[in-house]
Order: sequence, then structure tokens, then C-alpha cells
Amino acid sequence: MKAAVVTEAGLRVQEIPEPKPGPEQVLVRLRAIGLNRADLGVAAGHRHGALGGPGAIPGLEGAGEVVEVGAEVPDSIRPGMRVMVATASTYAEYALADWGRVMPLPDANISWETAATLPVALQTMHNAVVTHGLCRPGASVMIQGASSGVGLMGLQIARLMGASVVVGTSTNPEKRARLAEFGATHAVDTNDPSWVQQVLDATGGRGVDAVVDQISGALVSQTLKATAILGRIVNVGRLGGAKAEFDFDTHAARRISYIGVTFRTRSIAEVREIVRLMRADLWPALSEGKLGLPLDRVFHLDEVNEALAHMKANAHFGKIAMVTG
Repeated sequence: MKAAVVTEAGLRVQEIPEPKPGPEQVLVRLRAIGLNRADLGVAAGHRHGALGGPGAIPGLEGAGEVVEVGAEVPDSIRPGMRVMVATASTYAEYALADWGRVMPLPDANISWETAATLPVALQTMHNAVVTHGLCRPGASVMIQGASSGVGLMGLQIARLMGASVVVGTSTNPEKRARLAEFGATHAVDTNDPSWVQQVLDATGGRGVDAVVDQISGALVSQTLKATAILGRIVNVGRLGGAKAEFDFDTHAARRISYIGVTFRTRSIAEVREIVRLMRADLWPALSEGKLGLPLDRVFHLDEVNEALAHMKANAHFGKIAMVTG
């Protein structure tokens, strides 16, 4: 099969053996692949959890047909099913996935490219907004870094779960102007010195009940000031930096719960439960077309380096996909 493999000369598309599923695994013939920012590090030879280094295949999600299932895979997953998966090493024509991360396509008419961009955003943001952010009717939620594909899904999930105030942040004016299309009731620019006050004004001076923070870094202490007493900050990403000064006094005074999340240290059982909860809450809306992401551009797997360069340039809005055929 063809796969994009990390080599000493960079990322190269080459022929490698087709993988074989273990007892609880599913082999999927990928028709399309979703790109995520973590792929940039793996493609450059860095590690992302257990994945990385020479010989690694980047990728975290895709969509295609089930080819083969292991002996202990539930009967609900069968060869020939159209599915989307969140799994490692998806920059390839075939990928293995734990059965708990294999999801039937919610709509028979959904394209491979669209389906391939959904799994990571759905799982990450349901876990952050609902499970840890405790989003409920009437709540106020802020998504830091809302113009990314995952961020746009966070806005939609917050509104779907009944949040009355949904703040999205972006420093790009064109992207910020589009956040309302995806459920934001307020869009703020964190480069604006008054942004914290804008969030306080939007929430009657309280601050938001929950923040899903994809930025972290130097913004963290300002984010604390924009969070309500007894609010929650869910640390999903660190695009603004992994280390910064932290205002412990504001954190204590506002009695904020600061929660770190990642899929890298979760057990298979934990991830299966995350997927189960997400599907229970979101699958009806997804099937009805109430949740979705804009597809910025589609490349072929052979153009993987061009696709990664497009993502690295950060000029896209929504998601980037690759097709294998």
C-alpha cells in the first residue's frame, strides 16, 4: 500500500506492507484523510505520544470502508461498512483502528472528504465542552482558538447543548467575522487589550462558566480573569506556548478548576467511553446535518507535503483533507 512515511530525507510517499488487524482491531481502506496540526510535528520527525520518529506514518483520522475485522470485534462492525475513524497513522491507503474508534457514517450521502475531517473534532470537543466543561442549557462557554476546525466544532457543540453565550476567539479578522456562522454569539480578538472586559460584559460581569483553551501560553492569566468564580478551564492545546506565567492568585480567588486533557495518556477503555458518550449526544444532530466543518481544500496523498505546507501557513479556514484515489 502507499503511505507517507517519515524518513531522514523528510516525509516520502512509498510502498509498505498492508497492516493486519489484531483481535480487537479493524482494517479500514481509507478513501480520505483529515489533517490536524499535530501531524506537522510527526511529519518533521518529532514524537506525538507513542507516534513519531523515523518510519512513522503521520495522521489521526480518516474515512473509508471496513476491509477486515479481528476475531473479538463486535458484530455491529462488518466488512464493507462505510466508516470514519480516529486512529494513528492515517496518511496511508489502509489503517488499523481499535473497534471502539470506528464509527459508521451518519449520513449515506456524506462525502469521504467531509467524513474524514470529523472524528478528532467531534471526540475532542465533546469531551472538552460537555464532559469536562459541563456545558448545559443557559451556560456560557468560550473557545480559545475558535477558528480552527476543532474550535469551530466546539462552538457548534456548545450551542447544540444549550449554551446561551458562546464566545469564540481569533486574532484573524476575516476568520473572526465568520465565527457567528458556527454558533458564536460573541467573537473577540485576544490581541485587543480590552478582550477580557468584552467577555465580562457579555456575561454580565461574571465571566464564562467554561473555557476550552487551545492557546494557553501567555494568554493563560488573562483567560483566568475572563472565567467565572467556580468556572472551569479545559486545557486542550498549547498553540500559544507550553509554558508561561500563571496568576495563581486569580486562580485561587475565582476558585477555578483547571483541567488538562489529552488522548495520548488515555487507555483504550477510556477512549471507547469518550466515543460512546459523544455518539450518544451528537449522532442525531450529525445525521440531520446540524454539525459540520467547512472543507478548505482537498489534496491527493501524493501531494502530502503541499498539504502540510498549506496547513502550516495557517491561511485555511476549517479543515484540510487528502484523498487516496
